[in-house]
Amino acid sequence: MLRVDAATRLGALELEVALEVAPGHCLALAGPSGAGKTSVLRIVAGLLRPRRGRVTCGEEVWLDTETGRFVAPEERGVGYLFQEHALFGHLSVWRNVAYPLRSGDRRARAIELLERFGVAHLADARPATLSGGERQRVALARALARQPSMLLLDEPLSALDTTTRAAASRELAAVLRDTGVPALLVTHDFAEAALLGDEIGVIQDGRVVQRGTAAHLAAAPATPFVADFAGAVVLTGTARPAGDGLTRIDLDGGGSVTSTDEGEGPVAVSVFPWEISVAPAGAREPGSSRNHLDAEVVSVTPVANRVRVGLLAGQPMTAELTGVSAEALGLRRGTRVVATWKAAATRVLPVRPSGRL
Repeated sequence: MLRVDAATRLGALELEVALEVAPGHCLALAGPSGAGKTSVLRIVAGLLRPRRGRVTCGEEVWLDTETGRFVAPEERGVGYLFQEHALFGHLSVWRNVAYPLRSGDRRARAIELLERFGVAHLADARPATLSGGERQRVALARALARQPSMLLLDEPLSALDTTTRAAASRELAAVLRDTGVPALLVTHDFAEAALLGDEIGVIQDGRVVQRGTAAHLAAAPATPFVADFAGAVVLTGTARPAGDGLTRIDLDGGGSVTSTDEGEGPVAVSVFPWEISVAPAGAREPGSSRNHLDAEVVSVTPVANRVRVGLLAGQPMTAELTGVSAEALGLRRGTRVVATWKAAATRVLPVRPSGRL
């Protein structure tokens, strides 16, 4: 278990965070630039000393400002994946991976890790000759080389192009699933946080303002900022082919939806709130929308000139309507409605064994 309780001033920002991450779980700290996300990673890694704080990982105390204890970064069991990967340009790929190792057959261990990520054939290449996705795989291999007790990831997909990002996100999700150690990830992208984190902690102005699953944050935001930031609805279920190029997903908690994406077995489906329309209970809006879920209104949150409507349809979800539409429907807590959206607007995402994204 990683435990962090720290406070410090960063220019005009007062950072104050308290969080825990269990073994084998990933907490994604998500928020805008300047919110303090990377500073939290730096405190855990020992690269930033807070004014007040305590950091423990398992039985090890890495930082305790009350007693004056401070463990140097190189003595903490941390694997750190930097935003720009931070590979040494003058070293070959295998030497980059072997760099943290101090004993044993360093090359053999490096090649073993590179094989895990499918880039062993690049062992003697230099980082400058690699693609963005290949550099990320090498950086991941290096982060895992010392068998760390904690994994830190700083905007792990931001340096990749759109084409590479999809494949890299799947690989990274598998790594986080397999390590069995606490992982702390920071990102400015809510969808990325939903894909990679067991839970998301939304950080704003140096404080975690809400923590929960992606679905919970989207359906029941604690603040207008969280409502605006959590831009996707996430539902879990079991997928199977439905014919005609469609996939049917039987949702946990009841009901089913279809998607034009392929998928089979435990999955999550994601749809943007503005793709979802709301009609009175029993109604079915005309058109090509295939997905209809009976739901209950649990919250109505004005956000600028629109309204975020929290719904419960076996699982929490959210629709986003114009203020005029919400008023015309007379939406309030307890109102029964039908949520409708198109199969083409429904993304199918892989889930971790726990059933979470």
